[in-house]
Amino acid sequence: MTIFDKDTWQEIFGSIGQNKLRTLITIIGVLWGIFLYILLSGIAKGVDNGFEQRFERISSNSLFVWTQNTSIPYLGFKIDRKWNIKLNDVETLKMEIPEIKYIAPRIQKGNWGSQGASVTNGQRNGTYNIYGDYPILKVVSQKDIYDGGRFINHLDIKEERKVCVIGERTKKELFSDDINPIGKYININNIYFKVIGIHKFVDEGGGSFADDGDIHVPFSTFKRLYNTGDIVGFLLIAGFDDVDILKVERQVKNLLKKIHNVHPDDERAIGAFNLGALFTRIKNFANGMSFISLVIGVATIIAGVIGIGNILLISVKERTKEIGIRRAIGASPNHIRKQIILESVFLTVVAGIIGIILGAFVLYVINIATQNLEDIPFTNATVPLNYIFAALLMMIGLGTLIGFVPAEKAISIRPIDALRDE
Repeated sequence: MTIFDKDTWQEIFGSIGQNKLRTLITIIGVLWGIFLYILLSGIAKGVDNGFEQRFERISSNSLFVWTQNTSIPYLGFKIDRKWNIKLNDVETLKMEIPEIKYIAPRIQKGNWGSQGASVTNGQRNGTYNIYGDYPILKVVSQKDIYDGGRFINHLDIKEERKVCVIGERTKKELFSDDINPIGKYININNIYFKVIGIHKFVDEGGGSFADDGDIHVPFSTFKRLYNTGDIVGFLLIAGFDDVDILKVERQVKNLLKKIHNVHPDDERAIGAFNLGALFTRIKNFANGMSFISLVIGVATIIAGVIGIGNILLISVKERTKEIGIRRAIGASPNHIRKQIILESVFLTVVAGIIGIILGAFVLYVINIATQNLEDIPFTNATVPLNYIFAALLMMIGLGTLIGFVPAEKAISIRPIDALRDE
């Protein structure tokens, strides 16, 4: 007997057709298991993809650090003391903490509850967040600049140039559609700045505090404009890919406390947003969800396959006389065994393929329904093909194993006993 033998498949379909309803109900167990596996794995991947897309424009192993009022008196300083990070701290942090790859010192007017800057262009005006930045920001947090423009460079910093990079919303509100702002001037707090670039707005998940109305100016120019000296508003720190960013955060906080005479146990004195730790938790959540989907799917598939084994045992019992006749006219035990195992594998694989198709269809519907949702970090819910092939191979293996039970039951019946069965 071969797999492609016509008579073999006629016998298999004849056996299945004797009780269609019972067979259908039984294979639903396998179908439901693979469906759950595909669906949950796809959703986990969609969540993972969604967060990766949100944070792809900023180093995933990064953190933000800023100062807050102290909560513990220390070395003669009173409680609730205001203090600031200084530019000199940047070099100290880089030298003392080798796990740090980049540091982008930033200072801002606007955001975090402060009043933005008044900006005008002729009769048009508005209030926008102004950031004093270094060129390193473009490395740590990618800024896409429209053709014809550029971001702040080192010469801008050195010469304290009055240049700026504006956001898309700023362009729309301060310039008419037929005017290219590059090379034009805008008035920021009564000082004219030349527009050198327009940055595209990409939602970065809030991690970079970005807005489509932000205006970037050289840090040195900002310092001169608002007389902020060497004060830094906050630090954007990126660690090397293989470092523990939580450890880096602790090192940064401890070193800054030491430099500025802040109590080592004062947890309120320094604020931080650890994007790397958040990203790790998200990855762990997605991996955990994938593992749960695997456990649920495999458990349900096994239960369904056992159900197929049970229905084949019942089928063997009902076909005892038929098997006896076939044995009496020359059918070998091996022939009977292969047919029943093939029937088990066929039912298992058919149920699995239907489950995969249904799961893929539901994921397709979910992708369509969520493709325009900006508030939900979810995109491209898919299951890798190797996962699907692995599931099919597992079902073939389980179908073969479970088929041995009714197959051995069938060939254990002596032809003479089978012929006497009523």
